[in-house]
Amino acid sequence: MKYVIVTGGVVSGLGKGVTASSIGVVLKGCGLRVTSIKIDPYLNTDAGTMSPFEHGEVFVLDDGGEVDLDLGNYERFLDITLTKDNNLTTGKIYQSVIDKERKGDYLGKTVQVVPHITNAIQDWIERVAKIPVDGREGEPDVCVIELGGTVGDIESMPFFEALSQFHDRVGAENFCLVHVSLVPVLGVVGEQKSKPTQHSVRELRALGLTPSLLACRSAKPLEQSTKDKISQFCHVSAAHILNIYDVPNIWHIPPLLRDQNAHLAILKKFNLFSPSKIPHPELGEWEKMADGCDKLTVPVAIAMVGKYTGLSDSYLSVIKALLHAANACSRKLALTWVAATDLEDSAKEENPAAHAKAWEDLKSADGVLVPGGFGDRGVQGKILAAKYARENKVPYLGICLGLQIAVIEFARSVLGLKDANSTEFDEATSNPCVVFMPEVNKHIKGGTMRLGARRTFLQTTDCISAKLYQQELYIDERHRHRYEVNPEMVDKLEAAGLKFVGKDETGRRMEIMELPGHPFYVGVQYHPEFKSRPVKPSAVFLGLVMAASGQMETYLKGDGGVLRTPYELSTKKSLPKAVYQNGHANGVEPVKANGTCNGVHSVSLSNGVSR
Repeated sequence: MKYVIVTGGVVSGLGKGVTASSIGVVLKGCGLRVTSIKIDPYLNTDAGTMSPFEHGEVFVLDDGGEVDLDLGNYERFLDITLTKDNNLTTGKIYQSVIDKERKGDYLGKTVQVVPHITNAIQDWIERVAKIPVDGREGEPDVCVIELGGTVGDIESMPFFEALSQFHDRVGAENFCLVHVSLVPVLGVVGEQKSKPTQHSVRELRALGLTPSLLACRSAKPLEQSTKDKISQFCHVSAAHILNIYDVPNIWHIPPLLRDQNAHLAILKKFNLFSPSKIPHPELGEWEKMADGCDKLTVPVAIAMVGKYTGLSDSYLSVIKALLHAANACSRKLALTWVAATDLEDSAKEENPAAHAKAWEDLKSADGVLVPGGFGDRGVQGKILAAKYARENKVPYLGICLGLQIAVIEFARSVLGLKDANSTEFDEATSNPCVVFMPEVNKHIKGGTMRLGARRTFLQTTDCISAKLYQQELYIDERHRHRYEVNPEMVDKLEAAGLKFVGKDETGRRMEIMELPGHPFYVGVQYHPEFKSRPVKPSAVFLGLVMAASGQMETYLKGDGGVLRTPYELSTKKSLPKAVYQNGHANGVEPVKANGTCNGVHSVSLSNGVSR
């Protein structure tokens, strides 16, 4: 097993996740099987109880793991399916060591950070690195490990010590350290400054680790004099100094690393390089996606109505899923953030300008998306957004809470149940449209929701969702919720026109909602964004963008309503039926493809969205 360790220095948020994922893509292009581990030094067991404002979105895996958003980056880039053990936290390590101590595994010993915590970290890495994540049998060839935070963080010290020991444990020929650092340009001087990188590498060496490669982040390509200076003072060959500069979109990063021969440097470190057979990673699909995205000019405007709009990472996977769908429809995503609280009547008095702007943005959008969330803040604004979309036939997609919001709005406006609500927001409501799930723990928050991949059975083929999912009998999507549509209210809602076209295996849990006669008014209880890929966009996200861009009727053609992609319409050829993510084409596995990562290397669109 070979290990690529990615650390960061100077400041956080440099793009270690993008760098780690891109290295994985390049190595995968060399024919190696790649897996990933993310180390988060916080004391939380997992990310499940953390606010999106604290740490960005909580990414959910098939096995129900609530993990750091970077695991979503790895899955999208490498098209792999990770487990909760691929996210290692200080909380998990200390809990495992304490559990062993209580069982008597260390009987007679004084349990200490060194060697017990550091050994536990190394054992965890070795164990998880051997787990196949690409759907094939056998161990992966390379494990890319990203250590969160920056060099010098006090909470990271046990991990740096463990990795220093791990270097000796596995051998130098199996250990390659890539250090990501910043090369800023001071506005007054206008010169690329290497001193932050020098200090970062010096501190890394003091912790017992020597970088094999440096990945220098900069706004513009590094000047040769800067590279030479970094090489001289950091004792790293100039050929091993990679430059990751700002690019129009992050799909450019893997080809950028390949063109700087990052793969050759790593393969030589691993003694896998043969001069007689120099590998050249084939990244044509990446270059095609990157260039194609740059050339898109026709916009599609989507209003995202949420409560965490102050931090785009709170909805990172939703943004990526929208980008995947927009690219598939040859449209340039114009995403407008609408704070749900600004739509509410109270905002009209408290902040008239924000209220007017929010409604202007909502009414100017081609489509509306209400993502998941918790708590009652902004709920009334989301209900008003759903009402506007329903009454004005504006394409609408509700995810998790967004489905529940649409149901509440329909019950109030169509059924006339003015106090219809979720028991999450009003436990005393006489018309509970959304209720707490009976099997969920009301007192313990961490890891107690309905989590992970669950099966949804389509109830009819005569609906938009069945056509988007290519009329499969069932679909597997990832969930994260405590509340559900009240099964006792379903008959009333359906009698009034709302249809639940997807249900769980019991038939009592509502999974997909549609409104017949509306161009696209769909709500899903699951989170389809977690399984979206660039060339396999999520079916319902694709439906939203197609409806918002006026392409729905064009793409839903004959053959029982089978979805026609832009490729098929332009070439008259058919792709495999399982081309769309999450479908099960008569047992055929979905076509594999690479994905994207977070928007650290980005450019802002006119509306402030990063690509």
